[in-house]
Amino acid sequence: MVVATLKQVAAHAEVSVQTVSNALNAPHRLRPDTLARVNASIELLNYRPNRNARSLRTSAVELIGYCVPSWPNQTHLVMDQFLHALCAAAERTGRHILLFTAPPGVEGMPVYDDLHARRLVDGFVLSQTETRDPRHGWLKEKKIPFVSFGRVWKESTQPGAWVDVDGAAGSALAVRHLYETGRRRIAFLSWPKTSGLAEDRLDGWRSTCAELGLPTAGLAVRCREDTFAEGARATAHLLDSPEPPDGIVALSDILALGALRELTRRNLTPGRDLGVTGFDDSPLADVAAPGLTTLRQPMDEIATHLITTLTTQSHAAHLLHPTLVVRGSTAPG
Repeated sequence: MVVATLKQVAAHAEVSVQTVSNALNAPHRLRPDTLARVNASIELLNYRPNRNARSLRTSAVELIGYCVPSWPNQTHLVMDQFLHALCAAAERTGRHILLFTAPPGVEGMPVYDDLHARRLVDGFVLSQTETRDPRHGWLKEKKIPFVSFGRVWKESTQPGAWVDVDGAAGSALAVRHLYETGRRRIAFLSWPKTSGLAEDRLDGWRSTCAELGLPTAGLAVRCREDTFAEGARATAHLLDSPEPPDGIVALSDILALGALRELTRRNLTPGRDLGVTGFDDSPLADVAAPGLTTLRQPMDEIATHLITTLTTQSHAAHLLHPTLVVRGSTAPG
């Protein structure tokens, strides 16, 4: 099959090569009738621009790399939702996502370098951000476009554009919901202190309890990892204390589902005997018995902001709010 060239499209549409280039890269510069004529020629001749040449010429972000995170011995229930939303957002703009894997931290940087050097990708969406994450500074130094889903914690200024969900506000929503259903000793299931995300959500729980005049001493339990077993262990610790809680805000759906498991093991009824909330609105939240009250992250909005921010190469920051989805695990007693 003969592949049409840019010059052939220009000749067919009776315009200059620059006009065809504008139709592809800056259509707003053309009059509607000119743009329509060029697009008709492009479609008739089945012209397909060379992605590498185009991105080199315009510094455009056409193909986007995303490193699929690895959580050893853990389950991340919302990854499928996020990947679907990210790919759909990219494809709505005529772009695509290249998925890859790499070791965490500095050890993974050669993979990013190789993908960009070989023109396999033009920019990156980052996630699973860590405290003092090395990827952002490295990409910024190399002048490789990137946007981060999640903030880099313990930094005075963020090293690049980012989109995140307000975890502290989400925890506050959960605490207030449990308070409104009559709970007065509300515990928190967290992760280790090394997680900035966990500290953000923990701060939201702590500050909201203080505003409502609720106790916090001895009611925050740090789980070693994000697993059902750790959620159950932490819940057992709380229930065996001299003053057990009547509500639990869990940092994740996984920990919350572990809490529900422990309540069931003790013949306690979630919702009636103790209210439990999660975070993520993962697929299991709706099928658990009872359904898990949880905080839903706006995945489509997150993905749209990520792609728009990256492809326009802006330095924007977007802090989005989760939505509380109420189910049976917090039904008033």
